[in-house]
Amino acid sequence: MNTAKLTPEQRAATWLASAELRPTRQRLTLAELLVGDGQDRHITAENLFEAVRESGASVSLATVYNTLRAFCEAGLMKEVTVDGNGSYFDTRLDDHPHYYWEDDETLTDAPADAVTFASMPKAPEGTTISKIDVVIRVRKT
Repeated sequence: MNTAKLTPEQRAATWLASAELRPTRQRLTLAELLVGDGQDRHITAENLFEAVRESGASVSLATVYNTLRAFCEAGLMKEVTVDGNGSYFDTRLDDHPHYYWEDDETLTDAPADAVTFASMPKAPEGTTISKIDVVIRVRKT
């Protein structure tokens, strides 16, 4: 399907349908803010909640958190933990590194070829490595 010709509402509904998620009013509102323009997002729950408020919609912060978790569980997004206090939600699903901009506390994509591993560590006995998150912290000089 050519998503370039879809309206933001159609793009949001298609995104939810791709994960077989029921298109509730709250999910559609959040999905439209996340993927309605076809661009990838790195967003915190608080940032998304503020965007909802600015749009004039009514969704509680708890619903934003719960819905973002549901989107992650459905495979629509990935959670990127920057430190013990904060998570960002990324609509880009391929494995890629990130820059965390300490000055304004934002997360952006880093070039995929910017990070290489000479070797992978051996997983402890009885485990497998499920993923590797690379967050490169930067600040303006």
